[in-house]
Amino acid sequence: MDQDTSMIDLSNATFIIPIRIESEDRLRNVVTTTAFLLENFKTNIIIKEEDKVSRFQREAVPILNSILSVPITVNHIFEYSEEPLFHRQRVLNEMIAVADTEIVVNYDCDAILPIESIKLAYDSIMDGTHDVVYPYGWGNYQYQVKPSDEVVSDFLENYDYAILKSNSTIYDAQSGWVQFFKRSVYIEGGMENENFRAYAPEDKERLYRFEKLGYNVGRIFDFIYHLEHARGQNSWFTNPHMEHNNNVWEGIQKMSKEQLVEYYSTQKYLKKYENFSRHG
Repeated sequence: MDQDTSMIDLSNATFIIPIRIESEDRLRNVVTTTAFLLENFKTNIIIKEEDKVSRFQREAVPILNSILSVPITVNHIFEYSEEPLFHRQRVLNEMIAVADTEIVVNYDCDAILPIESIKLAYDSIMDGTHDVVYPYGWGNYQYQVKPSDEVVSDFLENYDYAILKSNSTIYDAQSGWVQFFKRSVYIEGGMENENFRAYAPEDKERLYRFEKLGYNVGRIFDFIYHLEHARGQNSWFTNPHMEHNNNVWEGIQKMSKEQLVEYYSTQKYLKKYENFSRHG
């Protein structure tokens, strides 16, 4: 790919991407989204990988080196773990704590967004319009993409979204994938709820919580592209913690705003992050 000399400046944002590369299509998706961000934006990226071995370093980095015309300026953090279930919420919180920019972007490694949507979401927080932005619409705003090596390679050549559209079906979009946060609001509002484990209704709870707490949550009504992948316990209802997670979610929905504030002020897991800077 030719280097884009008109990279969009998102210097005050950090994209935080939690990963566990469990399949070949997930590897392809991680490469695709990382290349997409590096080629198009001047920004900060933290990728935290938790696994027995770093497939990102071993397999993704050589591919990225072969296709990118820009440096791989990613803060990649690897943590050894034999735990079969990926605790995404904890990994996200650890990256929120490390980030030192005004904006933090909770970014799913299988998601691609229109470049303009990313810029609009960034600007909306920087100019004080919103505290939280969902950079896609509510309803039929998801393209479920059936990716192949050829499809993603063609897309990465010139970022022609018609290539993704032609290999996809339109589906429902609500609350997952990508959220732009003012970092101080993310922290003040309780960060990620670590009581959810693996696949869970945490996406619904996150949106519900920040609206209930009175933060200014906005949307950009454009499409999000989800690169489909194999689904195991970490990304489907087969998660053994599903009943527990649903009970947590049901309990939170019964809380008043005051009870929700109290709940998030007393969560023990948040104490791990108290010594980190809360600026932004």
